[in-house]
Formats: sequence, structure tokens, C-alpha cells
Amino acid sequence: MPQQNLRVMVTGGSGFIGSAVCRHLAGQNDVAILNFDKLTYAASPASLAMLEGKADYQFVQGDVANAEAVSRAIQAFRPNVIMHLAAESHVDRSITGPGEFIQTNIVGTYVMLQAALEHWRALEGAEKEAFRFHHISTDEVFGSLGPEGLFSETTPYDPRSPYSASKASSDHLARAWHHTYGLPVVVSNCSNNYGPYHFPEKLIPLVTLNALEGKPLPVYGKGDNVRDWLHVEDHARALHLIATRGVPGESYNVGGRNERTNLQVVEAICDVLDELRPLQGRTRRELITFVADRPGHDARYAIDATKLEAELGWKAQETFETGLRKTVQWYLDNEAWWAPLRERYAGQRLGLKTA
Repeated sequence: MPQQNLRVMVTGGSGFIGSAVCRHLAGQNDVAILNFDKLTYAASPASLAMLEGKADYQFVQGDVANAEAVSRAIQAFRPNVIMHLAAESHVDRSITGPGEFIQTNIVGTYVMLQAALEHWRALEGAEKEAFRFHHISTDEVFGSLGPEGLFSETTPYDPRSPYSASKASSDHLARAWHHTYGLPVVVSNCSNNYGPYHFPEKLIPLVTLNALEGKPLPVYGKGDNVRDWLHVEDHARALHLIATRGVPGESYNVGGRNERTNLQVVEAICDVLDELRPLQGRTRRELITFVADRPGHDARYAIDATKLEAELGWKAQETFETGLRKTVQWYLDNEAWWAPLRERYAGQRLGLKTA
């Protein structure tokens, strides 16, 4: 797809990954952006303050499950790419409150697909040929890996939590709208993201801020759950490529090739902070506290990104070490961003009610 006059509607553009996508797209030539976001607790308009007032950036507050609001936004903006990132994404919250995940992740995706289909059918010629609906998902839909192997694009789905089940459902809907109606859909599944502007309920920002403040650092179980870590700016670059050059009907896995146990991640954060901002008379590893494991906690995720690398030429630019250091430094330098969020979410544990 040509890069000239790209009009991209990003759902969930004020969230962690969505805001990274908006910032990345804003740095390209001839790209207009519509950020369509409900502004739930995890969204932060401050993540996109640098784009406010720019001619090629618009923000519309709206819910992806509201068909009228979605259609109105699409008709007014006339995107040639829709990047659908809006989702409830915290596993612990899905355990205590699955209803919001069903509504946003499943019903919201259905609404987006229907509105996109209506819009695409009204297009003609090159405009219709160029249109893409890019559905962004997670590696958690594949379930849990053993000690060996990687998730590929053909790995069978095996979701284990309300969150991953809702995302698996949305993936199936997106593919069904391609096969049944011909809507030019591409799907991507990513590994765990980290980086700047990350809401402090997730592991890396939560541990960074707790460690900065000298608070306990809770680690589930023995801390031996393994994740593949992907810097969010590497992911944003990948999503831009997939949305503009991906083949309709295909899916692409995006991973950083940075497998670490949760305990290794926490220890690495402690070590970087001890170097950059030492605590008096103690190391931050002494703050690590092992707590009861999360229900249904998948043992290991790891992504095989070979297809994306070979077909679209993408490669992660950050190693885990370089990306983590940059991330920790960003939190040290940007208290004005995270302090208001920290006031309404102080790091309390979620997701323990299973009966």
C-alpha cells in the first residue's frame, strides 16, 4: 500500500500500545490519524499531549461497542486503514470482572468489523483495493508453552483466562469477516510489551515504581513464569508495516526474542534502579516478596517472529537490556506523567476472587 495520504483510524489510541502507534505514525510523512478511544482507567491523554493541535491528528472519545459512534467516526474520517487496538487487557482484572472483557473485546470487535465492512463496501477502485482492517491481538490466545518451542501463526488456540478467551474470540471474528465477507483483514499477535507510558498495574511499570519508592515487590509463585518481552516502539513499527504491507487473510506474530522469567525481570529492574538511584544501605532485590500465584497462570509464552522478519523485513531494534534501561530511565524522568495515575492505582493486587 502506498504511504501517501494514509488515513489511519486507531482504536484505543490513548492506551499503552495505541499511543505508541499514534506517536510513531505522527512521525511519518503524509499520515492522518484519528484516535478513537473510550478513555477508560488505563488510557492517558497525557501520553499524546505532544500531538494535540496538530493538523493531522484528531481525537474522538467513543466506545467501540457503540455502533452509532463508531459509524459516525468512520464516515467523517474516511480511513483507508483501521488499526483495532481497543481492548481490556489486564488478566487479573478479567478474573474478577470478565463482563467488561466480553463487551469490549468481543462485542466491540464485532461492531468495528461491521462498521468497517459497510465503509469498505462503499469504496471503489484503488481506494477499495488499498483498504485494510488490522486486528491487533496477543500471544495469550495460544495458551501455555512447555520448556521448548515457540508460538507460530499456525499454533492452535488454547486460551486459559477470561482475557485471552475474549481476545481469541475477537481473532476468530476478524478472520471470519475476511473469509465470509471478503473484508481485507490482517491479524497480528504480540508478546508482552513494555516501555514508556505504561499504566502502572502491569509488571514492569509496577515493579519500577514500587522499587523507586522502596515498597515491596510482589512476585507471583516462584517467579518462574517465562515471557517474551517486546519494546512497545518496536511493536509500533511492526504494526505500521503489517497494516500497510500485510497480506489480507494473513496473520503475523510480533515478538522481541527476549525470554525472561518474571523473577529475572524484577531483578533486572532492581539492578538498574540501584545503579541509577541507589537506596541508602540496602539493595532493591531485598524488596522482592513472593506471593500466592494467580489462578490459571500460564507457564511460558514465546513468539516466533520469523514470518514478519522474512516477509516484511521487520526486526526488533531493542534488546531487553537496552529497552529496560531506557524504560526505567523514562519513569525516573517523567513523574509528572505517572504520579496522577499512581494516585488512583497504588499497586494493589487484583484478580484473586475465583469463586
